Amino acid sequence: MTAYTCPSLARTSALALCVASVALSKLPVSMRLLKRDPSLPSEAPGSAGAGAGAGARGRPENYISRDALGADRGGRREGPTCPEPGPGPARMASPAVFPLSCVVQQYAWGKTGSSSEVARLLASSDPSVQISEDQPYAELWMGAHPRGDAKILGSQKTLGQWIAENQDCLGSKVKAAFHGKLPFLFKVLSVETALSIQAHPDKELAEKLHLQAPQHYPDANHKPEMAIALTSFQGLCGFRPLEEIVAFLQKVPEFRFLIGDAAAAQLQQSVGSDSQAVASALRRCFSQLMTSEKKAVVEQLDRLVMRISQQVCAGNHMEDVLGELLLQLHQEYPGDIGCFAIYFLNVLTLKPGEAMFLEANVPHAYLKGDCVECMACSDNTVRAGLTPKFIDVPTLCEMLSYSPSPSQDRLFHPARSQEDPCLSIYNPPVPDFTVMKMEVPGSAAEYKVTALDSASILLVVQGTVTASTPTAPAAIPLRRGGVLFIGASESVLLRLTVPEDLLLFRACCLL
Repeated sequence: MTAYTCPSLARTSALALCVASVALSKLPVSMRLLKRDPSLPSEAPGSAGAGAGAGARGRPENYISRDALGADRGGRREGPTCPEPGPGPARMASPAVFPLSCVVQQYAWGKTGSSSEVARLLASSDPSVQISEDQPYAELWMGAHPRGDAKILGSQKTLGQWIAENQDCLGSKVKAAFHGKLPFLFKVLSVETALSIQAHPDKELAEKLHLQAPQHYPDANHKPEMAIALTSFQGLCGFRPLEEIVAFLQKVPEFRFLIGDAAAAQLQQSVGSDSQAVASALRRCFSQLMTSEKKAVVEQLDRLVMRISQQVCAGNHMEDVLGELLLQLHQEYPGDIGCFAIYFLNVLTLKPGEAMFLEANVPHAYLKGDCVECMACSDNTVRAGLTPKFIDVPTLCEMLSYSPSPSQDRLFHPARSQEDPCLSIYNPPVPDFTVMKMEVPGSAAEYKVTALDSASILLVVQGTVTASTPTAPAAIPLRRGGVLFIGASESVLLRLTVPEDLLLFRACCLL
């Protein structure tokens, strides 16, 4: 059996240069179930987690020579080289690696019972948990958000409380940049019915909205987020190319009726124009749709649904007007204006391992499937359809980025590590978070999760291991669904106890 390892990154500067050489580890954790409060909405905003830390004296204990990695695989993207590590910060006395008991959110849009990946992870990590087949299991929260603060397994202390007492666990740069708080929230989502048509504000708008309406916008932070598919995962993301929208205006008269002939003509005339003219025409059309009278929306939607249903019954395929998706959304949200959004927004279907990154002001909606999600520490979401919750159409229409692009441009591609053949890194253009995916073959005897100058949270999606670390008093058994908190400057050695492939995801902050 082969041991997969990756050179350690000791200094902060080395870490920044060596993102592609960082290996992820998998860490199991049992999870506690948060019962749904009927007063809570059916969909949750994102927020932040927390971390723990420790450093190493001189050459780090987890340093492995480049030769120990074995032969490199061909065909991967070139990544940065790793400078020789040097002295690190002094190690904290308290253990900074421990399993977590995480919170499951039971929002109404979640998959029910054992059809939910969230429920399956929960049951695998904690066999004492009984899954209710008629209950939704929508989200697993791994972090320190007040609405779902993880508990340290075997303790009454929450992760947020522990981080507040041990802020050095975050890493020096993260601690300074994010005021002693972990800047990300890590999740698993299992989506059965569509989430709302929404966007997240940038920091400037978030501050303004928080001052004006704190009951709807509870903090002043932005909320970029990234979804990585675990199964086939469908969502809406960003505006389509103008040519596609114009084609739908011609093929779907009910859609054109709500937009109006004048706005539709302006959009058609803007094809090939400069970005300012395109944005102006697109803003006008989208605003016309989203501010349509409810009665007109219901009438036109009923007419479209009847027409598509009749054609389908006659044996005709209606994919040229997205007939199947339109009927699905109408069944989930009858008479909702958001059903027409499919003619404005790209429809993306991600394969496992593929990702979409959603920066500020990009319209989107998750439709169906299971994914890992990571986001900045924020609760701010502006909604305008496919939801029974508070909607803010004027703000959404004003804030959106009206920049059309093809659906393939919305895919976010990871970088393959040159140093570690098991490691892929999803490093979005925001400082708040990075996600690492590790795929370790079952033939490996062990896998080294290298130290970072950041606290991190590791999720075991597949496999069974024991986790050892210099600061832990004993090895930690981890299996599918386990979650491990890893403080800054801590390395973890995973020993495979069952000869099956490992799939791990690790969220961190690489400044």
